[in-house]
Parts: sequence; structure tokens; C-alpha cells
Amino acid sequence: MLIKRKDRNIILPSEITDREVYAQRRDFIRQTGRFALAAAASLAAPGLIAATLPQPAPRAKIPGVKPGRFSSTTTPNTYQDITSYCNFYEFGTGKRDPERHAHTLKTRPWQVRVEGEVEKPGAYDLEDILKPHALEERIYRFRCVEAWSMVVPWVGFPLADLIKRFQPTSKAKYVEFTTLYDPEQMPGQRRAILDWPYTEGLRMDEAMNPLTLMVVGLYGEVLPNQNGAPLRLIVPWKYGFKSIKSIAKIRFTEQRPVSSWERSGPREYGFYANVNPTVDHPRWSQARERRLGAGFFAPKDKTKMFNGYAEQVAHLYTGMDLRKNF
Repeated sequence: MLIKRKDRNIILPSEITDREVYAQRRDFIRQTGRFALAAAASLAAPGLIAATLPQPAPRAKIPGVKPGRFSSTTTPNTYQDITSYCNFYEFGTGKRDPERHAHTLKTRPWQVRVEGEVEKPGAYDLEDILKPHALEERIYRFRCVEAWSMVVPWVGFPLADLIKRFQPTSKAKYVEFTTLYDPEQMPGQRRAILDWPYTEGLRMDEAMNPLTLMVVGLYGEVLPNQNGAPLRLIVPWKYGFKSIKSIAKIRFTEQRPVSSWERSGPREYGFYANVNPTVDHPRWSQARERRLGAGFFAPKDKTKMFNGYAEQVAHLYTGMDLRKNF
């Protein structure tokens, strides 16, 4: 399918992805000097190495977080890995751009508008959304981008609990999520890279699965802006682009929504986006993956079906052709 450019300066999704191969080689070079830099930093001024990045707000602890179910026993990636390598095109197409630019996002006050096939629509303040829910930490495997994965200790609550509060009608077959649209706060939205605002969707049974998490923090702390503050989704058996960030609207629909990447590149990005090692992306294999932080030339591991969560979610797709519904 031909994707037309709106002007000559637009970067296609395929072009953006290919550039990361070069970026990862640069990361490997940087990683070879990591320990030397850390030793030097302990002797020099504490903020010297990161002087080119905006200083983040104090990392606020979230009180009362309980250990959650379904946690991986794998050691999580470092806080630095998780917060400095992000896909968040609202702040730039480079993996380091969100860390540099997301300080412009104001996460308080914050409202989430609920629409569609529900008994209780309306505009809900973030505090009202969070108040009834007990927060838990879940260590999830996360397929972040292409052949890279990480393990993240997310803090949140089951999406199913939130959905029940809104009381969907019998017509609600899907849930659509929309990211905040504000080009003043999100400078990447000034470029026609995607059809803004960013949207994603789940089938209702996927949304109600106990693995699906509404996230407000990581490592026991308030979620950083670059990772989708103040409210994001995590669907651990799907590719990272399904886990939409900075959610400003939730809409319940009878018809299947069209997500942003599906609209932009339907040959490469399907609605379901399940991690399936037997279905190759048109430009790379999905069969193997490399843990973020291991270095560009580290050996790859075999990709697990549904990102290792087949026991919990395979039943959702019984009888479906997962090559057609990718």
C-alpha cells in the first residue's frame, strides 16, 4: 500500500525505524565506556555528565504499593535504561528525545474524558480515577521496539477495575484510548509524522484481562513524563506501541477502532500487535530479541510467543489466524 507524504519533509515510519540501527551502534560505543564514566562521575561534580539534559523533577515515591501478581522473576532493567530509551513521538522520533524534551508536559491538573457506550461518561480528574484503586508493582517483560526488550517494574492497577466503574453497555465491544493533543506541550505534534492525536485500541476481552495494567509509576516512583505520565497503558503480551501514553480520553465502541500506527502503515502494523515470533515484520525477523542494555552485538534470545504470557492470554485468540490478524 502506498503511503502518501503530506509534504517533502515528513519522515515515514519505515525511515524512522531504520535509523535506529545506526543509533544502536552509537549506544554500543557509549556502553563500552560506561564503567569508566561512572568511576569518573563519582569523583567529579555529580551533575556533570548529564549537564546537557534538563534536570528532572524530584523522583517522588508512591506510598502503599503492594507486590502484584504475574510478576517476572527476571531482574529488571535499570531505571536509566527504562527512562532514557523511549518511543514517544510527541517529543521526537529519536529514542533519547523524550528524555530531553518531555519536561514540557504538565501532568497536573489532568482529566480523562470517558465517552461512548458507557453508563457513566464524563470528564474525570486523575485523582478521582486513582482514589479507589490499590496500586501494585508488577515486573513485566516488555517488547519495547523492533527486536529489543526490557523488564520493567511498573506500578499501577488492573484496567478491568477502571472499566467496571464506567459500566460499559452491551454494545461496548472495543476500548479506544487517545493521548493528549497539545502541540505547545508536545512539540512533536507540530510535525505530520502521524495523524495526531495518537490513538490505540483493545478488544474488550483483552482490556479486561488481568494482565492489562493502567500505569502511574515505575520502580515505586511517580511515572516520568518520558514514560507516559501521568497515566499510561501496559499490555505486556503485545508490542510496545499498543501501550499508549499520557491518556486523555477513553472511548467505548461497538466498531473496531483504527489505531495510529495501523492507519499510518497497515502493511507493517496491525491492530492486534501480539508478540508472535512466527510472523516476521516486513523489514526484520521477529524470531529473536536482545535485552536492552546488553549492547548492540550481544547474543539474541528466542522470542517467546505472546512475549512469554501465552498461558494467560492464548485463549483470547483461539480459532484466529494470527498471521492474518497480526
